Amino acid sequence: MRPFFKQLTKLSKAQDLVVMGDFNYPDICWETNTAGHRLSNKFLDCIGDNFLFQKVEKATRGEAVLDLILTNREELVENLKVEDSIGDSDHEIIEFMILRKGRRETTTIEVMDFRKADFDKLRELVGKVPWEARLKGKTTEESWKYFKGTLLRAQKQTIPLCRKDRKYGKRPAWLNKEILHDLKIKKESYKKWKLGQLTKDEYRQATRECRGKIRKAKAQNEIKLATGIKGNKKTFYKYIKSKRKTKDRVGPLLSEEGEAVTGNLEMAEMLNDFFVSVFTEKSGGVPNVVNTSRERVSLEDRIHKEQVKNHLGKLDVSKSPGPDEMHPRILKELIEEVSEPLAMIFEKSWQTGEIPEDWKRANIVPIYKKGNKNNPGNYRPVSLTSVPGKIMEQVIKEIICKHLEGNKVIGNSQHGFVKNKSCQTNLIAFFDKITSLVDKGEAVDVIYLDFSKAFDTVSHDILIDKLGKYNLDRATIRWVHNWLDNRSQRVVVNGSKSCWKGITSGVPQG
Repeated sequence: MRPFFKQLTKLSKAQDLVVMGDFNYPDICWETNTAGHRLSNKFLDCIGDNFLFQKVEKATRGEAVLDLILTNREELVENLKVEDSIGDSDHEIIEFMILRKGRRETTTIEVMDFRKADFDKLRELVGKVPWEARLKGKTTEESWKYFKGTLLRAQKQTIPLCRKDRKYGKRPAWLNKEILHDLKIKKESYKKWKLGQLTKDEYRQATRECRGKIRKAKAQNEIKLATGIKGNKKTFYKYIKSKRKTKDRVGPLLSEEGEAVTGNLEMAEMLNDFFVSVFTEKSGGVPNVVNTSRERVSLEDRIHKEQVKNHLGKLDVSKSPGPDEMHPRILKELIEEVSEPLAMIFEKSWQTGEIPEDWKRANIVPIYKKGNKNNPGNYRPVSLTSVPGKIMEQVIKEIICKHLEGNKVIGNSQHGFVKNKSCQTNLIAFFDKITSLVDKGEAVDVIYLDFSKAFDTVSHDILIDKLGKYNLDRATIRWVHNWLDNRSQRVVVNGSKSCWKGITSGVPQG
């Protein structure tokens, strides 16, 4: 077996490697990466030393996993199935896909390199703008465009761009210098053992110590990620994502004619067509409220700078910007400089009911749910919208929630989208009700309903009509009406953007 191990070590340096066959190691437990026999342990060492992944988890002959698939890139092999055998063979069939599209690619996606950003210069450029004079006499749309243009120009001068790092071939976080040193010692111990300079027990001891340190390093890394989740959610979920059996990559997709679609732009257009197809048409039965009275009963006379600062301070800087390219990291860094002009723009929007076009647009990121990846219906649309627009939405939401809570419009049984309530509180109340009935000896029947495409098919007209029936003031209803009217979206796949399409129903899922 030594020539094979040597050849496998050599091949593992290739960019894309898939090795498959009947390796006949029935004693290996792939769940724990342990084995009982010497040769099996040497095979495990070879796989570990060369950072290979073994993808087959189900038994392929009897109760043993004999047929293996080894790869140096975990995402290269997907959709693996172990099925019934053919003919007289006592081995099960292994079916899988090799994603050639998934190999290391040169990306054209550019992102801001915040490590090299000159935020002091950016603050200076934005801070010296006389916003009150510049925005005076302008409409909401004109004011917004001036603010956006000014910020993006200053941003371009002070923050360089870099190619988005896809992080292929990067070492795992647990693989530190100490572990690399131990792996080197283990290899040297193996050579010395073969030359007779070490006993077999000494070599095994070195191997056990190395494996123990690797297990400990992995466990410590996971504990560190779990305890630091509040401060660094992005890293935690990135790690969870890396451990999932199914990757979130888009496509390839199948057209209605059964042809494979692999181009990023073509897939973006196909997904956008599908997402738009589930929308419901406007009924036209609800009166237009755009030009109704400006009377306000739920909002203070002005949207204050401090109110905007409060929302800016709560921004999650790890989130992505919308189509307007207003990044939350930059807005949070410039909290003192941008809160005043944003308060002016928000106030104009509230007073006039005018919504900037950028606030009504969304970049759609398709997220794989489950099932066949070739089917566009198995992707969920996640909307990336304008960050300043979302802050204004929060202001309006506070108005609506305050009114609904004050007038006790929402019943106690409503748990979704209600402050201090959640799925957990719903389950507790449900469990308490069911168990109390069972304790009394009463029969209990439960019916579960799941509404297909619920978020995407919400009628805008019915939504506006309901707000009116809940006695919200006309200014609020007008703003929500205009916010829902003439919305549009495009799908983005690996930096390729589809054309814009109108949104006739539903609410953004972000």
